[in-house]
Amino acid sequence: MGHVNLPASKRGNPRQWRLLDIVTAAFFGIVLLFFILLFTPLGDSMAASGRQTLLLSTASDPRQRQRLVTLVEAGQHLQPIEYCPAEAVAHMPCEDPRRNSQLSREMNFYRERHCPLPEETPLCLIPPPSGYKIPVPWPESLHKIWHANMPYNKIADRKGHQGWMKREGEYFTFPGGGTMFPGGAGQYIEKLAQYIPLNGGTLRTALDMGCGVASFGGTLLSQGILALSFAPRDSHKSQIQFALERGVPAFVAMLGTRRLPFPAYSFDLMHCSRCLIPFTAYNATYFIEVDRLLRPGGYLVISGPPVQWPKQDKEWADLQAVARALCYELIAVDGNTVIWKKPVGDSCLPSQNEFGLELCDESVPPSDAWYFKLKRCVTRPSSVKGEHALGTISKWPERLTKVPSRAIVMKNGLDVFEADARRWARRVAYYRDSLNLKLKSPTVRNVMDMNAFFGGFAATLASDPVWVMNVIPARKPLTLDVIYDRGLIGVYHDWCEPFSTYPRTYDFIHVSGIESLIKRQDSSKSRCSLVDLMVEMDRILRPEGKVVIRDSPEVLDKVARMAHAVRWSSSIHEKEPESHGREKILIATKSLWKLPSNSH
Repeated sequence: MGHVNLPASKRGNPRQWRLLDIVTAAFFGIVLLFFILLFTPLGDSMAASGRQTLLLSTASDPRQRQRLVTLVEAGQHLQPIEYCPAEAVAHMPCEDPRRNSQLSREMNFYRERHCPLPEETPLCLIPPPSGYKIPVPWPESLHKIWHANMPYNKIADRKGHQGWMKREGEYFTFPGGGTMFPGGAGQYIEKLAQYIPLNGGTLRTALDMGCGVASFGGTLLSQGILALSFAPRDSHKSQIQFALERGVPAFVAMLGTRRLPFPAYSFDLMHCSRCLIPFTAYNATYFIEVDRLLRPGGYLVISGPPVQWPKQDKEWADLQAVARALCYELIAVDGNTVIWKKPVGDSCLPSQNEFGLELCDESVPPSDAWYFKLKRCVTRPSSVKGEHALGTISKWPERLTKVPSRAIVMKNGLDVFEADARRWARRVAYYRDSLNLKLKSPTVRNVMDMNAFFGGFAATLASDPVWVMNVIPARKPLTLDVIYDRGLIGVYHDWCEPFSTYPRTYDFIHVSGIESLIKRQDSSKSRCSLVDLMVEMDRILRPEGKVVIRDSPEVLDKVARMAHAVRWSSSIHEKEPESHGREKILIATKSLWKLPSNSH
C-alpha cells in the first residue's frame, strides 16, 4: 500500500511499459519466425502451404489467374511459375479420372478426352517424381527403364507372368511379352509374317489398339514398320507412359463415342491383341471406324476374344459377319488370331445386311476427326481423292520422298510439297551444322513437331534413331493424310487444349509459327494464352529436353520471357541465310529441377 498516496508524477506509467513489452516481444517473435522459416522443415511446410493457397486461388478465381498470366506475358512476373504438388507427377488434364468419373459410361464416353477450361486449372509446373533420372538412352531403353522415373508396380505385379515387364533392382525390364504372346512379341510377329508381308516395305504405318506397354510396336520397328500405339488411361496406370519411356510411339486415346484423331486410310496394318474393343457393338460402329482408318489393301489382325474364344460364339460369329459384309478377305484363323485383308475397290456393301450398314453420304468428310462423332456408315474409297491403296502407293522408303496423290489434289500441291521438302532439308542441316543441335544424340528419341504441315521436318530425320509425332492443328489445313501417305505418323490436335500424353514424354519439341497455333482465323486475337501453351509444352518435355521455336522476333521476345517463367534457359539465333522472311530461332533447354522437401 506504500505507493498508493504518491503523486502521479512519482508513479511508473503501466501503459507505457505494456506497449514497450509488446514491441519488444513482437521484434523477437519476428526474428524467431524468420529462423523457423529459413532453417526448419516447418518453414518448408508453411511455404508449400502458401504455394498451395496460391495455386488454389489461381484455379478458383479466374481474375487472379488472369492477372498472373498477364504478368508472365509482360515479363513482370520475376519469379518462375510455382510448381504443382507432388501428387501431380503423372497429371494429364484431359484424362483426369476424378473429373471424368462423373460422366456417362455409355460407349465409354467418360474415358475419352474431357478438358477443363484453362481458368479452371491451377497455373503450375508439373514436378518430376522423387529420384527422377535422365532416361535410359535408345535403344537400350526398349528393354529397360529407370524404376524411379515411373515408380508404379501395378503392371509388373499383375502381368509379370505374361512377360509384359518385371522389376529388377533399379530398373523395370521388358521381356517383350503380352497377354496373347507370353513367349514374346518376336515369336508372335514371326507367326503373323507367315500370312502378312511384314518385310520389304509394303507395310509401313501400323496402329496398335489397346497396346499394353507397346512391345508389339517396339518389336515391329526392326521390320521398318512404324507402329503408333494407343490405350486409355486405365486401372493398369501409365501403360502409355511406360511405352513412351521405352521410346516407342504412343499416346493416350479411347475408342468411345468419337473418331480417333486420324484421317481416312492412314494405316497399312491395324492390330488388336486382347484390346477388348467390342467391334460389333452398336451396329458394328467400332469395326466401321477401324475400316475408315485402314488403307485399302491393308491388314486387320485381332488376337484374343472373341476369336474362337470359349463362351463367345455369338460375338465371334458377329465379327465374321461384319467382315463379310465389308468384303474383307479372310487370310487366316490361327488359334485365337484372325487376319483379314481389306478390299481395294469401292465397298461391296449389299443393300441388305444384318447390321444395317450403309455407305456414307458424300457430305460426311471421311478425314475430319477432331471431336467428330462416330458415324454408323462406311467410308467410300472413291470419296477420298487420290491413290492410296497398298500396291498402288510406293513401298517404304520410296514413299517418303515421292509426292503423295493426296498432296497433288491440293491447289499447287506438287510445287508446295517439293518446296517444303527443300526448305526443311536446308533448315535441319542448319540446325545440325550451325546451331549444334544434336538430333542424333542418344538422349533424343521421342520428337514432336507441333505444326507439321506435310511432315517435312520429320522426313529429314527419317534415317536418324528418332521417331516424330507430327501434329496437325485441328483449325489448320488437314494435311495429316499426306504425312501418313509418306510413311510417317501423327495426330490432329488443338493446341488450346492439353495434349493426350503423360508428363515428361518427349525429348525434343519443334514448332514453326507458335503464335499461329493459338490465333483466331482471320483475326489477330488469340483463342487462348501463350503462357498456358508454354506450361503445357513444359509438362510433356523431359528434363534436359530441348525446344526449338521459329517465329518473328517480336513473338520470340515474348516466348523468351515466358521461357524464364517455366524455368527454361533459352537463346535466340538468326535463321539460316538462304531463308526469306523475318523469323528467328529460339532454342531452349528444360532444367532438371526437383521439389523441395515437405512440398506435398
